[in-house]
Amino acid sequence: MFRTLSNIFKVMDLRKRIIFTLLVLIVYRIGAFIPVPNINADAIRQFDQSATSNVFGLLNTFSGGALFQFSIFAMGIMPYITASIIVQLLSMDVIPRFAQWAKEGDVGKKKLTQITRYGTIVLGLIQAIGFSIGFNNVYAGLVINPSVATYALIVIVLTAGTSFLMWLGEQITENGIGNGISIIIFAGIVAAIPGGIGKIATQLFVDAGDALFMNIIKAVLILVVAIAIVVFVIFVQQGIRKIPVQYAKRVVGRKMYGGQSTHIPMKVNAAGVIPVIFASSLMTFPSIIASFWTGRSWLADWIQHNLNISTGAPLAMVLYVLLIVGFTFFYTFVQMNPEQMADQMKKNGGYIPGVRPGKATTVYLTRIMTRITLTGAFFLALISILPMIFGKAAGLPTSVSIGGTSILILVGVALEMMKTIESQLIKRHYKGFINK
Repeated sequence: MFRTLSNIFKVMDLRKRIIFTLLVLIVYRIGAFIPVPNINADAIRQFDQSATSNVFGLLNTFSGGALFQFSIFAMGIMPYITASIIVQLLSMDVIPRFAQWAKEGDVGKKKLTQITRYGTIVLGLIQAIGFSIGFNNVYAGLVINPSVATYALIVIVLTAGTSFLMWLGEQITENGIGNGISIIIFAGIVAAIPGGIGKIATQLFVDAGDALFMNIIKAVLILVVAIAIVVFVIFVQQGIRKIPVQYAKRVVGRKMYGGQSTHIPMKVNAAGVIPVIFASSLMTFPSIIASFWTGRSWLADWIQHNLNISTGAPLAMVLYVLLIVGFTFFYTFVQMNPEQMADQMKKNGGYIPGVRPGKATTVYLTRIMTRITLTGAFFLALISILPMIFGKAAGLPTSVSIGGTSILILVGVALEMMKTIESQLIKRHYKGFINK
């Protein structure tokens, strides 16, 4: 293990990428503590103490505590994720131009990325307006000298913070290790872990009273369940179904090509943590809007009571599971299109033994992908809701009971980063984490 870590810093390119990623994350963490102008610090502390029991606890976790600080990164990267969802949905033959760009490879991908950036700014402006006005209405005195100019400045700063985070994520993707957006969310969750552990420890030990012995047993059970969930997540994340592929021999000039056997690796959870992030974003949006009118509108009260996943409401849990399953199928089939895979194999003289090339191969791949993806979707849904149920049964604070989403993101991003480093080490003839 230690030899592997030393090997990482022997590769100059890999060392530069890791250092660059760490420096960007330091900038991100510094920005999480820079408050927005014209904000009352006392109201922020009151907000921090009173808002941890609602849906904002989840957003605060994703932003690394920036929301409860009402810093320049208070909105986090969520507007970008929402814009990505919208653009990908519109690329599924909803807008013909978007669908055409999605099939044009890197050129089309750059155009869709640009549209996503513009969408992020628009959604960021809308969300910043809602945050600044809504929070000031709920927590009186949050905004100092509220006026049109003051709100405009706050909205511009919050939107600029989200845009800057989006740029930082793209820089990590290009010059660092792994997917930048996922790493930023990963860093925010890691930063929130000590606070969550502190709240659990306070509830179980400091405020335990006569139930100290039972709470010690409860703490041990929580630790065992957490470790079991992490092991289960790693086990499923690493699961692969190998589809054998045979390439026919062909002669080009004086050289013979093909005649080799390979396989298509189909992961049980090919979509990774993206469906969970998408589902969380969509489920938290109604609760965020409703929280500003809680107690003043029956619709807002109904949404907070029935659609707030942070409270473990049954209807919210069912919708959350359905969204995760739906997004898992959607994202998997967008990333791995069976028809395109079959066409590529046919053009290169490849075929699956026992399956005719063309349409039969497409049907075969679609059937296998559907079965594997269904297993992966149920796995994601189970891991997402199981800690909620366990946390509610154990009487843990609501703000830290939503652990499934966080665990999936932490483990998924960590595995992706490890594989990226692994490939760089093996390419340069160094031993990695897996290949011992």
